[in-house]
Amino acid sequence: MAPTKDDPRRDRKLLEALTRSKVYRQYERTFTEATGLPLTLRPIESFGLPFHGKKNENGFCAFLADNKGCGLCLHTQTRCNANPGEKPRSVQCPFGLTETTVPVRLGERVIGFLATGQVFSGPPKADAFRKSIGRVFPAGSTAAVKAAQLWKQTPTMTPTRYEATVQLLNFFAKQLSAFSNQIVVEQENAEPLLVTRARHFIAANKAETLSLAAVAKAAGASVFHFCKVFRKSTGLKFTEYVSRVRLEDAKGRLLNPNLRISEIAYDVGFQSLTQFNRTFKRTFGQSPTEFRTAC
Repeated sequence: MAPTKDDPRRDRKLLEALTRSKVYRQYERTFTEATGLPLTLRPIESFGLPFHGKKNENGFCAFLADNKGCGLCLHTQTRCNANPGEKPRSVQCPFGLTETTVPVRLGERVIGFLATGQVFSGPPKADAFRKSIGRVFPAGSTAAVKAAQLWKQTPTMTPTRYEATVQLLNFFAKQLSAFSNQIVVEQENAEPLLVTRARHFIAANKAETLSLAAVAKAAGASVFHFCKVFRKSTGLKFTEYVSRVRLEDAKGRLLNPNLRISEIAYDVGFQSLTQFNRTFKRTFGQSPTEFRTAC
């Protein structure tokens, strides 16, 4: 079950995993090629310019970012992130460009946003541009002139087309939400590294005398911590697991009629034939001789 308690660090790691996923990378490529708009997946609490350096970043926005004129842009990002809800949220920056965030959820809560925009979703408003650019660059300056040229090059999408684009993004956000739950389940069920190390060490040394302390050391953990994590992960006590590994090896050897049962018992790591016979029958419901006969 997906966690419901907020954990910003865990959420960021989850979003990083989503961003690296083949599902997201394929969609990002298709979306940017089909719409000409930038796309990013960002955390809820993020201070910065999410599209800077991204494919299809608006030239005007990039110019502001590179010339330290992005204060108004940062304010727009704050408005985009405010009160995340069920539906996409679109806002216009002071220069009239529309940006949209679409919530990506884990269970019942929002963990991040798919974001796009930096486009006119209606007729450009020159008066609003002149008023806002004066707050960034001195009037008539080279930077102001360049900014005006780039602003005029901003693409325009009709409201209907932009809304359709946002709906496509909303559908994908729901897919990512389902995928995020899948990743969390896989992470929760993933085997701890110390258990993997222990299993490999046991498999390589199963015919030898294996002490709990030696295996814990090979796994890089204290005996107490190792026992707790190992049993939780495998469902078996350390001694039970080692016996099971040895018994599985013995089952394969019993298929060879030329090997004596006593020889097999000692070869796989048991200290006595009696112990081997008793453990084998308790685990598999039949003696080694009965198993061999049945095969």
